[in-house]
Amino acid sequence: MWHYDGISALRHARAFVLDGDRFRLADGEPLALADLEPRDAVGGDAVYGLRGKLGWRIGFAGGVPPELAPRLPGQVRYGRIIDRYGLWPSMAAFALLATITVVLFLRTPRLVARAVPPSVERKLGDLMVGDLGGRTCDGEGGGEALAAIVERIDAQDAAIDVRVVNLPIVNAVTLPGGRIVVFDGLVRAAKSPDELAGVIGHEIGHVKHRDVMESLLRQLGLSVLLGGLDGNVGGYTNALLASSYSRTAEAEADKTAIEMLRTARVSPLPTAAFFTRLGGKQGDNRLVRTINYLQSHPVSSDRAKAFTDSAKGQSGYQKTLDPTQWRALRQICLTDKSVEKPAFRF
Repeated sequence: MWHYDGISALRHARAFVLDGDRFRLADGEPLALADLEPRDAVGGDAVYGLRGKLGWRIGFAGGVPPELAPRLPGQVRYGRIIDRYGLWPSMAAFALLATITVVLFLRTPRLVARAVPPSVERKLGDLMVGDLGGRTCDGEGGGEALAAIVERIDAQDAAIDVRVVNLPIVNAVTLPGGRIVVFDGLVRAAKSPDELAGVIGHEIGHVKHRDVMESLLRQLGLSVLLGGLDGNVGGYTNALLASSYSRTAEAEADKTAIEMLRTARVSPLPTAAFFTRLGGKQGDNRLVRTINYLQSHPVSSDRAKAFTDSAKGQSGYQKTLDPTQWRALRQICLTDKSVEKPAFRF
């Protein structure tokens, strides 16, 4: 066999003397077999380096003798772990690890959202509602009519707080802590209080499932919880307005709304008609207004069908509001002389 000592460029002929788990080159000092590191073969010679000794090389002319080969470290092709367990088992393990990581990443906001104390969520909601300032409408009789709808479909949850904001946007947004904002554009687009009751019931569904915190965490990360809300509260509210919940969250919110309407003896058919109207072909002006709702709520025929199907076999429905109450709610912003005029800050 031949040997380079890593000091000179001279190639030496040496005898390889095996001694248990160690070896010697001629009369040199004993070295561990485990410290040998396979290198690429040169001219049919098996070549090994020595760990920690740069340039040190030995070569077995014509390959390693068969009786010695099992005692020497094997060739490393990919890396220690892959070579230890094999290429395909290692790839399967890495694929499983990657899948678990992706699943945890996708589910983390939901898990963290469920762990947020209600008091923290209410504080965030209070800050966001406060940022709406003088845009909250409180025209004569309108607030009472709105409260009557909420009381009718969800009398058990006193934490729910629904307000109308003076912006011509056909949309509603659920804020943290049970705060729900319905924009005046949506109130005026609704043709009956029963339509509005279904939309509010859907937003209450998001409250009960705590979808809002999950959405905030998904968009803004843990900074919302760890750092609180900074001066850009309107930006956070806008982020919620533009957010879209998962299909599962939307379906669960719809189920909650349907159950609320059934319990309150409010017909779900107007809500189905509302969804159909928003999702169908509209004139140019209406199309512009409906975009806001379509951006954050997947209005689809399937959702309208779910509300329609829930009416099968049901009867004895009662109107959510009487005409006087509905008229007051429709004009809640118009009759509030002190409300701030629409400003398109959002």
